Amino acid sequence: MHCRDAKQWLTHQTGGDMSAEERAALQEHVQHCSVCQAVKQHQQQMDALLRTTATRPRPSVSTEQIMVAVQRQQRISRQLEDIRVQQKSRVERMRPIGTAIAALGFFTLASIPLLLLAITIIQTDLVVQALTAFNSVIDFLLVLAQYLQAGITLATRNSWLLSGVAFVAVIMMGLWLRLMRPPQEIPGG
Repeated sequence: MHCRDAKQWLTHQTGGDMSAEERAALQEHVQHCSVCQAVKQHQQQMDALLRTTATRPRPSVSTEQIMVAVQRQQRISRQLEDIRVQQKSRVERMRPIGTAIAALGFFTLASIPLLLLAITIIQTDLVVQALTAFNSVIDFLLVLAQYLQAGITLATRNSWLLSGVAFVAVIMMGLWLRLMRPPQEIPGG
């Protein structure tokens, strides 16, 4: 028997298809050929490994466990839906109150200039006293405005200075955007 035929018989394990003479020839060849002995041992190890894996109990999921999981998922879904309904009803209840508060705030803010105008017309001496008290603040704001005007004029006339300020602003915005970007996963990490 040739090694090629012996390996084919050993790997296919078709012992039932072999005649007694072929079996004897195979046994004799395997006893004398070290390569075919290694193939036979490898085949026996693989068969043993397959038998142990086939007989090993596999974890199974029972129908009861599946039903419990489905019921749990349905209960969670119902709870989430109940929370959504409660939030929607709260929003619906708060809408008229929110509208009233917004209208009252808008009315209050809009009436402040009218109130100041009425005080100015009716109580002119009170307005004069208030302006006198704020005289130093008003002077400070005027001086500050003059300095700002001079600085802006200098920056707009000197194109190098304006370019530098624009460059610094662009760099700062780029850094800010880089820092505010959400973290990303490192590939392969």
